[in-house]
Amino acid sequence: MNQFKLDDLEVYLIAMELGDIVWDITVQWDSFSKFTLGKQVVKSADSIANNISEGYGRFSNKENIHFCYIARGSLFETATALKKATGRGLIDPEKSIILESIINKLFPKLNSYINHLKKITNQQLNQPTIKPINQ
Repeated sequence: MNQFKLDDLEVYLIAMELGDIVWDITVQWDSFSKFTLGKQVVKSADSIANNISEGYGRFSNKENIHFCYIARGSLFETATALKKATGRGLIDPEKSIILESIINKLFPKLNSYINHLKKITNQQLNQPTIKPINQ
């Protein structure tokens, strides 16, 4: 499973980028906005990459899939919080378009990664067990 480094995993890199951009935007908000919606959106955005990383580090496809499901839930939570922030005038429309573009890029990548892990897991489960021949 782990034939390459986490930093080579595109879905992880995109999730890291999203978390960094969300951070850069929210640190500029006023105190009330930072400590209400800002705190929530940073946690959910960071949770995407964090869960991809945690699953990857488990060295088990089954557990990796589980953590990717959590990451996908955090992606939806982040998208909702960013819509709220845009609607409340905390994010300008131009930045909102950039964030939406990253989310729209990340969602299918994360689903593809999950499907890839499922496929590998199913292949491993369906391989016949080879028994040594007694001599």
